[in-house]
Amino acid sequence: MPYEAVGDPQEALRFTMPPRRSARIQGASSSSGSSAGLGTGSSPAPGSGGARSSPPPSPTALNSPHLSSGDSGSDFEDTLQPRGKRGPRQALSHGPVSKRPRRREPSRDRSSPTASNPEQNTLFEAVRSAKIAIETVVDDWLETYKQDREMGFLELVNFIIRSCGCRGVVTPEMFRHLQNSEIIQQLTEKFKEDSAEYPLSLGTQPWRRFRAGFCELVTAVVRRCQYSVVYDEFLMDALISLLTGLSDSQVRAFRHTSTLAAMKLMTALVNVALGVSLHQENNQRQYEAERSKGPGHQATDKLEALLEKRRELQEQQEEIENMMNAVFKGVFVHRYRDVVPEIRAICMEELGTWMRSYAASFLTDGYLKYIGWTLHDKQREVRLQCVKALQGLYCRRDTAAHMELFTSRFKTRMVSMVLDKEPDVAVEVVKLLTLMLENMEEALTEEDCQSVYPVVYVSSRALASAAGLFLYRRLLDPQREPSHDGDNRTFFRLLLAFFIESELHEHAAYLVDSLWDCAGPRLRDWETISALLLEESPTKGLTDQQEKALVEILAASVVQAAEGQSPVGRGPVKKPSARERKAQVEERTRLTHCLVPALPQLLAKFSADAEKAAPLLEVLRCFDLSIYRTGRLEKHLELVLGQLQEVVEKHTGRTVLEAASHALHVLCNPELALRGHGDLVRSRLADQLADKFHQEVTELLQGPAQASSLDEEEVYSMAATLKRISVLFNAHDLTPWQLFEPCAQLLQRAVDTGEVPPQVLVPAITCLHFHVLWELSRLPSTDVPQEQLRSLKARVTSFCSLCQSCLSDMDAGVREQAFVVLSDLLLVFGPQLPRDGREALAPLVLLPDAGLQSQLAAFLMDHVFHHACGHEELSATEDSENRIEELHQRRVLLAGFCKLIIYDVLELSAASDVFKHYAKFYNDYGDIIKETLNCIRQIDRQEWARTLLLSLQQLMTELLLQQGPDIRAAEAFLEIRDLARRFSLLFSLHQLRNRSALLSMHKEGIQFAFQEPPGPELGLPPLNLPFLEVLSEFSPRLLRPDKVLLLSYLEKTCQELRWSAPGDTPWPSLVTYRNSLQPQEEGGSVSSRSTASRSRPTPSSAAKRPRVDAPLEHPDSSPWPSSRLPSPALTSTALRGGPRPPLPWPPAQDPGSDPGPLQSSSLSRGRSRMNRLSLMVEEEEEEEEEVAIEEESSEDTPDQDRTLLAPEDRLRDLFDSTILGIEDV
Repeated sequence: MPYEAVGDPQEALRFTMPPRRSARIQGASSSSGSSAGLGTGSSPAPGSGGARSSPPPSPTALNSPHLSSGDSGSDFEDTLQPRGKRGPRQALSHGPVSKRPRRREPSRDRSSPTASNPEQNTLFEAVRSAKIAIETVVDDWLETYKQDREMGFLELVNFIIRSCGCRGVVTPEMFRHLQNSEIIQQLTEKFKEDSAEYPLSLGTQPWRRFRAGFCELVTAVVRRCQYSVVYDEFLMDALISLLTGLSDSQVRAFRHTSTLAAMKLMTALVNVALGVSLHQENNQRQYEAERSKGPGHQATDKLEALLEKRRELQEQQEEIENMMNAVFKGVFVHRYRDVVPEIRAICMEELGTWMRSYAASFLTDGYLKYIGWTLHDKQREVRLQCVKALQGLYCRRDTAAHMELFTSRFKTRMVSMVLDKEPDVAVEVVKLLTLMLENMEEALTEEDCQSVYPVVYVSSRALASAAGLFLYRRLLDPQREPSHDGDNRTFFRLLLAFFIESELHEHAAYLVDSLWDCAGPRLRDWETISALLLEESPTKGLTDQQEKALVEILAASVVQAAEGQSPVGRGPVKKPSARERKAQVEERTRLTHCLVPALPQLLAKFSADAEKAAPLLEVLRCFDLSIYRTGRLEKHLELVLGQLQEVVEKHTGRTVLEAASHALHVLCNPELALRGHGDLVRSRLADQLADKFHQEVTELLQGPAQASSLDEEEVYSMAATLKRISVLFNAHDLTPWQLFEPCAQLLQRAVDTGEVPPQVLVPAITCLHFHVLWELSRLPSTDVPQEQLRSLKARVTSFCSLCQSCLSDMDAGVREQAFVVLSDLLLVFGPQLPRDGREALAPLVLLPDAGLQSQLAAFLMDHVFHHACGHEELSATEDSENRIEELHQRRVLLAGFCKLIIYDVLELSAASDVFKHYAKFYNDYGDIIKETLNCIRQIDRQEWARTLLLSLQQLMTELLLQQGPDIRAAEAFLEIRDLARRFSLLFSLHQLRNRSALLSMHKEGIQFAFQEPPGPELGLPPLNLPFLEVLSEFSPRLLRPDKVLLLSYLEKTCQELRWSAPGDTPWPSLVTYRNSLQPQEEGGSVSSRSTASRSRPTPSSAAKRPRVDAPLEHPDSSPWPSSRLPSPALTSTALRGGPRPPLPWPPAQDPGSDPGPLQSSSLSRGRSRMNRLSLMVEEEEEEEEEVAIEEESSEDTPDQDRTLLAPEDRLRDLFDSTILGIEDV
């Protein structure tokens, strides 16, 4: 149970139990003053009205985040002042016997086990079981209290103590003879200190239900006692005093639970005070009515009774206000700034409740300042409760009218919180500003609103929808500007004005989605949108920019209505319910009926503008096309198809051509009754484009100099024709038009002479690619004619050869397109082609030769990993959009190469060309390389480890060729070691599964280190010997027996080669690697890294591990120091003089081991880290470990677990030297 410093430790000892006979909680008006407001640190007593009669507060007082001495120095003892006794009370009347079953009468023996055993606390058990209504539990407790108030009070106190998770109890003897501070100290000593959990901190469903029952019980106690017991000068006085003392405890459980109880108690008292004030108002009206009667009609007895009732109500109101003031100053003032965010959130939540319930007393600047200060809290839940409290105040005009000063002081903060890092807080802030906009029209200026408007484009849909409502209320609601035409034209004009003026974003789909919840019916008014777009009036018509924006809004609203999904990036795709699917069908039918007559007219008007025609063609895909036949609308279909053909013939832009191609594909659907109309238009387009292309290719290929003599118009015409064909080829099968041969001849001419323009080559390559894929899709799975197989095989082989030649083209667009197409073809015609019942297609399998593999890898190095400049230089460029597009294209190229490796087209060792750039290009390609690492590990762990080693060896060899043998101090060598450290994190889990691969890696690494002989001079180390330092980064992942085995193999290798350092000075790289393999118990004979060993667990704790695949190594086997220290044991500052609790795992020393390094483990741990390659960032290391955990957990483990050895075989295998292929040394 953690303790926090919450102020002066002695502050908890000041609160004493009030005297048993005449103690009263007095009003704090003398200490708080009648002028408590913004200018003072203390708050007025609830209901005192002092703040209303005070002079205007200081302008700077509300902004101060600190409390004055009036708040911070208020002690509960100061409010306990002696007071004269009131008149005698009437005896408590015990009503008729209750009909429900009662508990047994409590024993009069106050030393009975029931009073001392916390397990028998009936209130706690009743609340925890949740089987009895809280009202019943409180009524039973109240009967006990009326019979013996001391025993009843102790039962309530022990319920609160037990709810804190404390096993101690308050006995009658402790209650009579000890003060509160002494009772709390004894309870602290009995607290369970081996766990940081207590009921309110648990998040399971039973304990969440217990928390609700706890709050309800505290509220019910006050509600059931509000007419008599609450004024008995004992219950509330003693309870408030105890809760105040507990709330100042160093124990979090005490502080948290007592603060919650005190705040709920305060809320209940506020409701009581509100009821008393209502009774006072009724009494005053009755008294005034009686006095207004004539002298002969007044009832003297009734007037005296009303006066007596008034005095009684005033006395009750004064007592309730004193109680509330005591709770506020004793608990709230200190706990609203507690170190625990949950406690601060409780205080803010209840403060908002008080202000809403009893605005006459609490809706003053003296209380509002606490919410204003806490708006700057660092914790999400605290800020969230502050904003929700303010929502309850700004939602009503009568309460919002009292918030002028608060709004002027903290409006800047509230507006800035629109960009809060927590989306749920930002959502509530925008809702708060919307309430301010509705109930305080002049509170928000236009500059304030400008900070909210761009939020409609954020990725969080909840936040964007809240901002959309704010935008609609502020700018788009036509009620603010009445329309004379009776439709939504005013709304759309306002929306267009905002959309055009918002220069930060141009995404109509996101704007429509933000407004969908609040202005959906208006956005679905497609008749008005069509009328606005077709309007030709020079005065009322739209400008070109407005037309473009309105077309985009039209398309976005149609897609939103037809699909029922938010745009990409606005959260996950939801599966619609049956009701939602029915609503989508109805909307699709309605929009089809609305737009079918208007769409041909819109296309006819805007077909010449590609930016307007493309969204209109997108609308066609959302239609219910069956209506064309059922509604006898074939005429409109013919008009749409004619406009679609005209769009294809007019434009060459990829966006508008793709929209037309997709729309034509929808109209050619075989399931559509009127598909013949679409097939006719498609055939007509294909004939025109194919004839034109054949003619242009024939003219170009007539002579060797014909291509070079083409003018710009001819080149443009051919490029435009090929672009149209390539886009149509993507969605439509154009193989009957025999386009493969002319495109192949065009590409062959470009390879032979280089005279074909690149703007022609790129679409030609695309056409050849789609032609091959369409031919493959038309082949049957069985009984394939051999002639078709041979023809397709020949075409694929020749096309791949041409693409391979284009990889060295001078134009970047041609190179990249050839690489993408070649990667796709190798993947489609790869080894997986004849699987799944397609064995007849085996002759079509295309495997790349060694030359093609090396050329693909070289292309990757030259055009993907050649950008040596980092983000520092790239960020300085102005054209960020082009830079992002280039990065996206490079990521596509890398992903295509990695897919070839994963799907067994290229050897796994080819991934070394990718892995060696993992650290250097992590920001650009880190996610792609991580996924490739994970997939290859699942395919073959041995080959995966060998590939990692190969990538490090390649980097080492390149560095030796560039800088020579002296590389240990080079920066590039440190980067290689850092890359090895990143790779080693991938071996951190499931060491038994990785054991064989890791041992093979070390063995091959040792062989590589001693592979190159030293120079001619005597005593020079082998050239590759520094690689041992790189290999040492993997040593922490080895099991201890494997370290011993590798150490013996290393010594044997050195002896066989007979290489030794001159004199007695060993080679540093060899020493580093040797030390990384040393068992860590031998701390006196190894390097300082071994001193970072952690204490070993006891055998009993190790024996409790049930998992078979857990590593068979102790926690101290890793030379890496642990960055996660064990949590400290529970220690109260009130018990500082006592002995410190023992460590969770006491260090166990082996016989003969040196105790020095173990005793100074923390110091040696820090030194060992400094002796590493460099200071490693722990966050980066933890991130990599989390990735390794996720990747390991995603693997399919059952089959691998069945291959594990039996326990006796596993233990014997730990010392089996044959695993390395060597004999015992």
